[in-house]
Amino acid sequence: MAEQSCLVDNDWICGEYLSTRGQELVDATLQHIGITLASVAIGLLVAFPLALLARARRGVRGPVLGLTTVFYAIPSLAMFSLLVPVLGLSVSVVVTGLVLYSLTILVRNILAGLAAVPEEAREAARGMGYGPVRLLFGVELPLALPALMAGLRIATVSTVSLTTIGAIIGYGGLGNLVLSGLRSYFKAQVLTASVLCVLLAVVADVVLLLVQRLLTPWTRTRRRRAPRAGAAKTPAGQAVA
Repeated sequence: MAEQSCLVDNDWICGEYLSTRGQELVDATLQHIGITLASVAIGLLVAFPLALLARARRGVRGPVLGLTTVFYAIPSLAMFSLLVPVLGLSVSVVVTGLVLYSLTILVRNILAGLAAVPEEAREAARGMGYGPVRLLFGVELPLALPALMAGLRIATVSTVSLTTIGAIIGYGGLGNLVLSGLRSYFKAQVLTASVLCVLLAVVADVVLLLVQRLLTPWTRTRRRRAPRAGAAKTPAGQAVA
């Protein structure tokens, strides 16, 4: 008796699904990665000047933090519904919504990182003739990198997950497969797309963690020396969830 296909049995785990729908999975994964990268990159470009403005002007800090928090509190379905009349049914709706969601995490972590820079480091740099721009990029940002990278990791993992919501307008990457699989009760498609989405988030977090370790070697040295010194000091930057 011939063995029955797992596609016919509608099994959760089905190798035949992977072999016959490989290109579909690749296309959905690439769209998912593209939307995530674009959203996080644009979010970082928008969050950085907002954080600098909030730091420079105390009167602006409250409105900036409040507005980004309001964006984060809007349900994703409502967010896309508000953006569709402006941007139409396009990938721009998904990217814009994800950018707005990432702002509250990125702005707060950039501010926290800059606030944690020791004043002695600023004074020393000014004494060496550093101007405001050179002080920011040459001293403050490198010392604020741990908090900035922690915020970037949280925003990236969150964006990988939220990208699936874009399936409601046809631009959700792996979310498209999850949604169509749920509608047709296609078990292998739902499970495979979901697992790929989780793997993307884990890989993105690990890659950013490695980048953070490469860019901030002094934090590893500090952790190794801390037990011998017998004193736990607050690092130059910490994540703000």
